[in-house]
Amino acid sequence: MDCIHLTGINTYGYTGLLPEEQVLGQWFEVDLKLWSNLAIAGRSDRIDDTLDYRQVISLVKNLVKNARFSLLERLAAEIADQLLNYPQIEKVQVRLTKLAPPIPDFSGQITIEIMRSRSQSNP
Repeated sequence: MDCIHLTGINTYGYTGLLPEEQVLGQWFEVDLKLWSNLAIAGRSDRIDDTLDYRQVISLVKNLVKNARFSLLERLAAEIADQLLNYPQIEKVQVRLTKLAPPIPDFSGQITIEIMRSRSQSNP
């Protein structure tokens, strides 16, 4: 199976456990791996025969901007579920990073990474 990597999708959003996070927001970064059969597009050189990356990036940015979830896990799962609605995508890996989590004495980042396939999309 072929794989498309989309990395560094940075978007401001409102997911977080603290009420301030859902009001003030913060920056998130999303990296994706999208498994799909790219053989036809590799021969045809036509956008209609592949996944339009612009649509995927737009969908992810809109989800991050408009979601009001408490947990990163929930936002990552929603991104994966929405991406699996594209018929071209068989499997997806979502890496969702909260770039500056509001945790005292912690200057790192928090990343959730999940992998879902079409057969797992509707439990």
